[in-house]
Amino acid sequence: MPVSSRRSAFMVVTGLLGALAVTGAGGGSAAAAPSSSGRPCVSSVPYTAGQDGYDTYRIPAAVTTRAGTLLAFAEGRHNSAGDTGNIDVVLRRSHDRGCTWTPLQVVASGGGDTRGNPAPVVEPRTGRIVLVTSYNSGAVSEAQIMRGEVTAEQSRRVFVQTSRDDGRHFSAPRDITAQAKRPNWRWYATGPGHALALTRGPHTGRLVVPSNHSAAPPPGSADTGQEAKYYGAHALLSDDGGVTWRTGFVDDSYDGVYNANESSVAELPGGRLYFSARDQNGAGAGNRLDTYSGDGGESLDRPYAAQHSLDDVPVVQGSVLQLRGPGAPLLFSGPSVPTVRQAMAVWGSTDGGATFTKLVTLSQQRAAYSDLVPLGGGGVGLLYETGTAGPYETIEFRWLGG
Repeated sequence: MPVSSRRSAFMVVTGLLGALAVTGAGGGSAAAAPSSSGRPCVSSVPYTAGQDGYDTYRIPAAVTTRAGTLLAFAEGRHNSAGDTGNIDVVLRRSHDRGCTWTPLQVVASGGGDTRGNPAPVVEPRTGRIVLVTSYNSGAVSEAQIMRGEVTAEQSRRVFVQTSRDDGRHFSAPRDITAQAKRPNWRWYATGPGHALALTRGPHTGRLVVPSNHSAAPPPGSADTGQEAKYYGAHALLSDDGGVTWRTGFVDDSYDGVYNANESSVAELPGGRLYFSARDQNGAGAGNRLDTYSGDGGESLDRPYAAQHSLDDVPVVQGSVLQLRGPGAPLLFSGPSVPTVRQAMAVWGSTDGGATFTKLVTLSQQRAAYSDLVPLGGGGVGLLYETGTAGPYETIEFRWLGG
């Protein structure tokens, strides 16, 4: 893209985010009323720790339905902020682009076990909401699963649910583990964050769920205690609206230099897919990895490599979203302090993810996971974990512009 076009695109996005930087950079959680022009609220808080019977809410994911309803998914953790135990997938819905929210509803009950990593997507042919989630026994931990110390019934499994009524009700979770998980994989996680429905090219309509896994070390390997070395990313694909699933590309380098973990995906204007992943303490420099796919997630154009223009981001999940329109940038969201989960920010790229420039820091508060979401009627929002004493006190929604 010519320099003048890049500058124009950044001016557009910076203008959209400018009001947020001025009115919301303090990190306050109170929602403002909609203006007479119909502009949405600057912020709202759909989830607060300790409310509605849950100790903590984590792992936000958001989509906007065909009817314009904003769906904010999260994990409702009953007993602690920890990743293990009795965890439900919960949902709140907004009909006014994030200003107010319906009462909390349980989409998938843990019943004492762990259900989470929501990865929702709107199926373009029918408008159904397709939700892919992960499961394991509430009695085991990620470390135990990665060491292979659990039974198949206790280990990670993959489920899909659908809603035909704008997210008011969801079908019961359906187990798709046999289609999604290879026999030698131990850990498995969908997303977290929204999945993607392709809109261009020969794979239009395909659902792509960015996911990650860990593999068992080879027999006789000396890598005992180095389970993170066997983390890798992959894509989960469906070409029939979520009825059947299969794996696409699989990152299986397992060399310990880059350990691709929680991942997200965006469709670039030409139809190429951009994948961004957390590097789970690999030996290489930097905490963010990225790659591309030119065939709808079937394979990678190159191995995952460090994205050094995002070196300010700590080891954490991040979100990507391609904006629409001529010269519109690719956005990335994540904390912006390399050594701690703090200071949620948004970056933009006008060269398809080759480089990113920070556009705005939303707050200096502690912050962690996030999900960018296009809003009904135009605009962009961000659903993210934040707090004063720690990053998991609330899940806040922020209007980013449009």
